[in-house]
Amino acid sequence: MPESSDTGEAEQVLDEARLLCEAVRFARDLVSQPGNVATPSWLAEKALEMAALFDIPCHVWDREEIERHGMAALLAVARGSRRQPRFVTFEYRGAAGGKKPVVLVGKGITFDSGGISLKPREGMERMKNDMAGAAVVMGVMMAAASLKLPVNLVGLIPLAENLPDGNACKPGDVIRSLSGKTIEVVNTDAEGRLVLCDALHHALNYRPAAIIDVATLTGACVVALGNLATGLLSNDDALARSLRKAGAATGESVWQLPLWEEYGDLLKSDIADMKNSGGPPAGTITAAWFLKNFVGTTRWAHLDIAGTAWEEKGRHYLPKGATGTGVRLLVEYLRGLR
Repeated sequence: MPESSDTGEAEQVLDEARLLCEAVRFARDLVSQPGNVATPSWLAEKALEMAALFDIPCHVWDREEIERHGMAALLAVARGSRRQPRFVTFEYRGAAGGKKPVVLVGKGITFDSGGISLKPREGMERMKNDMAGAAVVMGVMMAAASLKLPVNLVGLIPLAENLPDGNACKPGDVIRSLSGKTIEVVNTDAEGRLVLCDALHHALNYRPAAIIDVATLTGACVVALGNLATGLLSNDDALARSLRKAGAATGESVWQLPLWEEYGDLLKSDIADMKNSGGPPAGTITAAWFLKNFVGTTRWAHLDIAGTAWEEKGRHYLPKGATGTGVRLLVEYLRGLR
């Protein structure tokens, strides 16, 4: 009997590992697609296909529905592209109906040229991976359903391209976000926080236990941490500790940065509630400080995977290219919830 029991446990562990690896591979494959393939509409279709396969309720809003719901910040980013934005919602219910969900929000910029604030040409081809946060959220939803995690989980993914044309958002424009807060756009290459702020405010409708966003948000995070650690910022110490613990357990290390109120001074605007960028100083922190303004008092954490979403050379179990970093980390966090 003991041998049979041990064999059964081993097979269960192996099966769970296989399912988790499939979710990571799914996320990697999405990020690896070129920008002319992985458009907002294509990713939305992939979301619907995956959700149908794992019986996860999934809804996709088109441009008209996004506009009807008041997501002006998301629409401002999408204005320069002929490819229309999408907003994807997943709702996985693995726990009792009354249990508050965790909401995951993934940045889904399918290609980021910088917009009018155009990026340098060197390395711009890598900007196809600016939807890695969206891929991570999709991978986590897939893993949660296949592993039958006993949690309630919502996934929100704003999808858009950031390109320059005559209709594109310009530096100096002022937009009114879903929350009602006005934003002076001083840098159109700080677009990720614009699509995320509408999604984060929308997340409050679910009365969540916690909100966690995942995004390739700032080059400053790569400067600070390289490609060995994900940046972590949070308004809740217990949530941050849980994510650090999950990172240590999975090898997807996170490093927490401060989120002091004084950093908000860098985002003060003379003509709006805030600017969308505070410039180079403390760039990762001010980006997170911006996002913090849209979650109210809800427990929230931000994971900046700008340095860890892509591996340049290949190391250990990570091949060269997309890493899927964030999937195992978040699944481990969800497994630890009680």
